[in-house]
Amino acid sequence: MKDMVVEEKTISSEMIYEGAILNLRRDLVHVKDNKTSHREIVEHNGGVALAAVTPEGKMVMVRQYRKAAEKAVLEVPAGKIEKEEDHRLTAERELKEETGYTAGRIEYITAFYSSIGYSTEKIYLYYATELTPGETDFDDNEAIEILEYDLKELKEMIFSREIEDAKTIAAILLVESIMEREKTR
Repeated sequence: MKDMVVEEKTISSEMIYEGAILNLRRDLVHVKDNKTSHREIVEHNGGVALAAVTPEGKMVMVRQYRKAAEKAVLEVPAGKIEKEEDHRLTAERELKEETGYTAGRIEYITAFYSSIGYSTEKIYLYYATELTPGETDFDDNEAIEILEYDLKELKEMIFSREIEDAKTIAAILLVESIMEREKTR
């Protein structure tokens, strides 16, 4: 049987837009049967997401208005990686800025593409525990509400469609699995 996956070789690339947090380029690529096609790619430095759990077992969440969704959304704390910044440092910084918490223990869980069909954005997910409260340091343009929820309630919110953010859904489900494994140790 012939291999069905064909690597798309870039013939040319044109930068369409360069912005503060993302760029947009249009690539001409070779596809199967020696044909060509265009691909529009959003270039992004990537980001971090934090599954931060308090000593009481509650997950720290943030609610903020998201213009793309045109509504306030419940999410795990997250933020973009600055150019050439190590993603672990981003995670520590974003946790403190958005929630005021610092983590005594912060563990890398996994990384995933937010929308692999057209974006280079990769999100690095961390599990933060042994939290110590402190002062937030929001960006000038941020208005964030900090909340804490039981994991069971968050799972119910996923299935009732109250939580729609992909990184948040992944964080909740992965942390649930991690916490179950920690109980059996």
